[in-house]
Amino acid sequence: SLSVAVHHGAERHDRRAALGSHDVIVTTYPMVARDRDDLATVPLHVVVLDEAHAIKNCNAQASEAVRRLDARHRLCLTGTPIENHLGELWSLFDFLNPGLLGSKEEFTLQFRGPIEERSDRVRLQALRDRVRPFILRRTKDAVAPELPRKTQLVQPIELSGKQRELYESIRVAAHADVRRHIRERGFAGSAIAVLDALLKLRQVCCDPRLVNCDAARDVTGSAKLETLLELLGQQIADGRRILVFSQFARMLGLISEALLERGVRHVSLTGHTPDRQKPIDAFQQGRADVFLISLKAGGAGLNLTTADTVIHYDPWWNPAAQAQATDRAHRIGQTKPVFVHDLIVVGSVEQRMRSLQRHKQMLADAILERGSATSSRLTEHELDDLLAPLA
Repeated sequence: SLSVAVHHGAERHDRRAALGSHDVIVTTYPMVARDRDDLATVPLHVVVLDEAHAIKNCNAQASEAVRRLDARHRLCLTGTPIENHLGELWSLFDFLNPGLLGSKEEFTLQFRGPIEERSDRVRLQALRDRVRPFILRRTKDAVAPELPRKTQLVQPIELSGKQRELYESIRVAAHADVRRHIRERGFAGSAIAVLDALLKLRQVCCDPRLVNCDAARDVTGSAKLETLLELLGQQIADGRRILVFSQFARMLGLISEALLERGVRHVSLTGHTPDRQKPIDAFQQGRADVFLISLKAGGAGLNLTTADTVIHYDPWWNPAAQAQATDRAHRIGQTKPVFVHDLIVVGSVEQRMRSLQRHKQMLADAILERGSATSSRLTEHELDDLLAPLA
């Protein structure tokens, strides 16, 4: 039998000297980053990174720490080797096989720039050929053909009345502000203004109460929240068990208030939840019908196969993050068909974000499969489209 050491918790300091005598050491990315100097001195035969996209940012402490581990062999396990751009793939390979893709600067010059900015097919094929011998891809259909079907549904929502007027007033002001920043600082230097503008429009779509401005205080009611509550009522009446994801913890709080008023059994998980396991157990054991989850806090690493319905309250830029959230329910162990509902405000920044999501997915598919690459970077033309009037 294997001797296993769990390197975690305050007691780990007492067991540090004995780590080298165990067959297997199990730890977390934060622990590796925190104890990087000690762990770097432990000789290892193999290092396996689960959820390896955790090191997609090559400058993050965890990424730097795992690169320092002394191992003969290295293995990355991930469903999303590319989430936003090709630099994330370089970070994984800089751990797996340092030098294979050159330095970060060389990779950007030789591959990332030509592929992302010009959709260079020659460079794309060269990158495919370079990484293919080191990638073993297994799709869910191949490894779990018995998995029940997953049905994706888009729930279109129309803004009306004061909420629509608020969206337009914020959009007009934001567009003017962004254009002023671009004139003064250039497109690349206007990132903060761009993100702030898009954030406010996304918040209006979710619920005007999220928006921090005077005009929003007079607007009551949210078309999307009303749609969600109606949908939840239907699903619960049909005996379904539901996960609701949002990027906004405050939005989950507003949903929770509405569910409390209606007597709906539910639990929540955000980055502020002190005991993560408590709501997970309550939902899995059937003491709640609805699980409200912050995408960043619970979008990965959870097994919630008692759920058979997933609702994405608001879209995220990264399609892989949303897919991972859906897979909390649609995974091995699921015995029922899973229905996924995307709540999208028609003609808004949300609908246009979905188009950008498809572009990012095409970039990942172009490297891992056959396909043509598209740019992963937001262009001025795409920004104008995101800030266009409600259709």
